[in-house]
Amino acid sequence: MVPTIEWKDGAVRLLDQSQLPGKVVFLDCRDYLTVARAIKELVVRGAPAIGVTAAMGVALGAQSIKAVSYDEFLKAMLSICDCLAATRPTAVNLFWAIERMKRTLSELQDRPMAEIKRLLVEESQRILDEDIALCKAMGQHGAKLIANGQTVLTHCNAGALATAGYGTALGVIRAAWEQGKQIQVIADETRPVLQGARLTAWELMQDKIPVTLITDNMAGSLMKQGKIQLCIVGADRIAANGDVANKIGTYSVAVLAKAHGIPFYVAAPYSTIDLKTKTGAEIPIEERNPLEVTTIHGSHPVAPAGVAVYNPAFDVTPAELITGIITERGVFRPQDLAAQFAC
Repeated sequence: MVPTIEWKDGAVRLLDQSQLPGKVVFLDCRDYLTVARAIKELVVRGAPAIGVTAAMGVALGAQSIKAVSYDEFLKAMLSICDCLAATRPTAVNLFWAIERMKRTLSELQDRPMAEIKRLLVEESQRILDEDIALCKAMGQHGAKLIANGQTVLTHCNAGALATAGYGTALGVIRAAWEQGKQIQVIADETRPVLQGARLTAWELMQDKIPVTLITDNMAGSLMKQGKIQLCIVGADRIAANGDVANKIGTYSVAVLAKAHGIPFYVAAPYSTIDLKTKTGAEIPIEERNPLEVTTIHGSHPVAPAGVAVYNPAFDVTPAELITGIITERGVFRPQDLAAQFAC
């Protein structure tokens, strides 16, 4: 896989996911405002990838600050952090990464300004490296759940594209494939932005992992026919009680899996677990541009002009529908997650 996010020649280089699968294009962000816009406009998406990008955006913003005193520098940095935090409300990794960069900044207040700027870049790189390592550990734990010959359904994209490079849900699938298991993947198209069709199918084909694309309303029929043995999805935020916010349509898949006796797993790193949010009812749900629903790629109308549109980007799957949550520490029941990650 090509790098999703990297620090290159003093810029944050992002694989422009809005151009996939037709074009492999990179965006070099040379200021934090471009990073913020890239997050908001889905140039980069996926909770872990958003977190890594935000951290790099903070580090990038620091490079252009002219302040001499730490207090002036801090004031400018907090403004940058606020700008990046305002981009997308649901993915908790965004806020986790920004808070980590703030903590790093507070620990460096006695250092020379040039050193602070350098160390912020290094911290953002550590966040990237840790994400890849966590995803690989998650993959090893989750791969044990997939038997040779099984077919796995996934929704949206929770792969290398949605992380720093290996993937959460697709990281589990990728690890099983690397172990030699002959598996098949069914990818929901994931309306309205088609992350499953554009990104998951593309990513799996790059790795030569067998994948079949279906429309979102086909999953139940395939489950009834016995053609799906397992469901694995990612997450944008996990509440303390194990409720999971993920791409819109995830809840429907979980309900169908429960009805057909199919295990439904969520794969996510510790940075996606939000113990401050007690239940899924407290998770803010982002609403996006109606054009995502009424057009294809904003230019081909598929609905009458002026129709009312409701376009939440995420839904919440209750803990009772989730078989287990795959993390870098192992696989846990949703109700046990808070105790495992409280410290």
